[in-house]
Amino acid sequence: MTQYNSYLPGGERPYEIELLRSMIRGEITEDEAFKLKREHDDDLHPNTDDAFISKTAADWLIQPKDQPRYQRLFGEFWRKDELCIMFADTNVGKSILAVQIGDAISAGRHIGNYTTTKQDEAVLYFDFELTAQQFAERYTYINNRYGFAPNFHRLMINPDAGRERKFASFHDYIINAFENVLVSTNASTIIIDNITCLRTSTESAAGAVKLMQSLKMLRSKYKLSVLVLAHTPKRNVARPITRNDLQGSKMLLNFADSAFAIGESQTTPGLRYLKQIKQRTGTLTHGADNVCLCRIQKHDNFLKFEFTGEGTEAEHLLHYTEQQRKATEDRVMQLHNSGVTLRKIAAQTGLSHASVARMVRRLSEHTA
Repeated sequence: MTQYNSYLPGGERPYEIELLRSMIRGEITEDEAFKLKREHDDDLHPNTDDAFISKTAADWLIQPKDQPRYQRLFGEFWRKDELCIMFADTNVGKSILAVQIGDAISAGRHIGNYTTTKQDEAVLYFDFELTAQQFAERYTYINNRYGFAPNFHRLMINPDAGRERKFASFHDYIINAFENVLVSTNASTIIIDNITCLRTSTESAAGAVKLMQSLKMLRSKYKLSVLVLAHTPKRNVARPITRNDLQGSKMLLNFADSAFAIGESQTTPGLRYLKQIKQRTGTLTHGADNVCLCRIQKHDNFLKFEFTGEGTEAEHLLHYTEQQRKATEDRVMQLHNSGVTLRKIAAQTGLSHASVARMVRRLSEHTA
């Protein structure tokens, strides 16, 4: 077969014209021209339908010169282009911090001492937790509404949408909806509050894993930065927070680039702390020995976390003796509320009748 190197792109005529001229001159056959045209098109437009993208290991090390290094979206906790999970127990403040992060990166302001990077494109906050009224109350004081940046968008499920029945499952419907919004807004940053609300009760952990797989696919396809909120089940507050405390399955963390948790101090009322659980890029700087201490405050029309310093997680865990006392109190009140007499409660718990009576009186007054 005639070599065709002299007609590579860059000549004066289009590639197709050069192929036709060579066929007319008898230098190549029609079949050869067709094959060359196909190889040329493959070089210009690689097949994106293949399951894998293959390069040599050395080629993977070559990054575009204009590609910025990982930008911080929330200090060391979440960086640009990462899929990050933030998890905590109910009513600890996940949604409050999520909105605060979204507001900071859309407006270009830091959160305490934690660096953020302003995002000029739309920042999308998918809120599956609060009603419109609840959201408004958090960011309004009397008639003074908080001034969110114009590129910060809150999205909630449309109860009147009728397209769901056109899909095989709710999962397919919601992923398609995500993709439609991403295309229409050209957003590069999304926050999902939270993944528990996006799976049906019958899907359980498998449904959450499937969602994370789809979100990771969207992250790669659209070059997104994704923050996903998740719950923790009832946990032993005498023990440090670990990846095992993520509700549903710790397998979710396999799909995440980074993860952090919000814990409640058991020794100082109202105090919370942030702890890094996973970090693939950068350094895990806020582990158990250096958690970030914070409180929830509302100044005028903005509910937010205020960061007060660092500390160790051990300082804020329930001490074992306190845990024993609390367990005993819970047991006593459970029996008392079930109609068991004080004398029988004393016999079952090993406490004196007087101690049980004092405990029931004190706890009843506390909860009244």
